[in-house]
Amino acid sequence: MKILLLYVIATVIFFAMDMLWLGLVAKSFYRDKLGFIFTGEVRWAAAVIFYLIYIGGILYFAINPAINGGGWQIALLNGALFGLMCYATYDLTNMATIKQWPLVVVIVDIIWGMVLTGTVSTVSYLIGHKWVY
Repeated sequence: MKILLLYVIATVIFFAMDMLWLGLVAKSFYRDKLGFIFTGEVRWAAAVIFYLIYIGGILYFAINPAINGGGWQIALLNGALFGLMCYATYDLTNMATIKQWPLVVVIVDIIWGMVLTGTVSTVSYLIGHKWVY
């Protein structure tokens, strides 16, 4: 039950941060740089499946090790590294296979993945450590 509560906490934080980023902060950035491949609509089923899987990874690779004695530093480090690996996989694969995939998108997206995942991991750990465990 505790792990499910941590999952919900991480999901809320992740979704809020990512929607703020995608919907407000970087909305025109992605549209300007990647408009040539945008469909014009979000395929929500794919997005939800990504979120569910990715947040499970955050829980497994960053939050759980922190809860099991690593502390917030491990949540931050493991979260940032997990973000680096996952976002780099996505962006570098796209750069390798999609004509005109911009380097600036690769750089910005990887940095965002590290900041987002590190923050979600740390904040989820801190809330979980104080209120759940």
